[in-house]
Amino acid sequence: MITGATSGIGSRTAELFIAEGARVVIAGRREAAGQALAAKLGVRCIFRRTDVTIESQVQALIGLAVEHFGRIDCLFNNAGSPAQPGGIEGIEIERFDLAIATLLRGALLGMKHAAPHMKRQRSGSIISNASIAGRLAGFSSSLLYSTSKAALIHLSKCVAMELGESGIRVNSISPGMIATGIFGKAAGLSAEAAEKTPALLLETYKNLQPIPRVGQPDDVAQAALFLASDESSFINGHDLVVDGALSGGRNWSQVQQSLAGMRSLFDPNS
Repeated sequence: MITGATSGIGSRTAELFIAEGARVVIAGRREAAGQALAAKLGVRCIFRRTDVTIESQVQALIGLAVEHFGRIDCLFNNAGSPAQPGGIEGIEIERFDLAIATLLRGALLGMKHAAPHMKRQRSGSIISNASIAGRLAGFSSSLLYSTSKAALIHLSKCVAMELGESGIRVNSISPGMIATGIFGKAAGLSAEAAEKTPALLLETYKNLQPIPRVGQPDDVAQAALFLASDESSFINGHDLVVDGALSGGRNWSQVQQSLAGMRSLFDPNS
């Protein structure tokens, strides 16, 4: 089951899972986009419109997956949205509550309602899409986004310690700069307009990290596929960073430029 599946990382993950032979339930708030993707992916995929901030809808979504396919082997908590930008003094509590509800509570609800079914199976993989902004400050223009993702990473580790005893693995993925529409949405564009923006990011931000390209939804989808599979059967309570080493430190070329500048400062004739 994949939430936030109507675009970007979620839709690419659904495509990849279907290609690998999975049966997939996809969820999102945009009915038309979800139905179109389900039709494209075929009979092994069904869509249900879901707002992950509403517990009854999350519970119904997981119930649908179990009813339709008989079990739930993987839950990918991928639903997300931008959060209010700016510093601490300008925070609107209503927007804080919305960020927590979407980015943290939605994943918690998925875990809560998937756990009983996975416990009966004595197996399962729960994956939550976090962010390097949840690991280090300064990687998001929104402290609410960063805080919510930090909490999501820790929630995943806490639940991993509990559910691991029942054969259920719980991990998170922390992407870096991935070319999706979320940046357009953060800039105030409509969902439709934002989906046209990823190509604009490719050249401008390709040198942010040592690997000289912007990340793609497929990079995160492949990580989710690995964590869903038996190949990762001994990985639990882990946050998998997928960022081309963006959060690793300063790029080598930047260090060399700084060194050259320092030499010039100390010896203007060098």
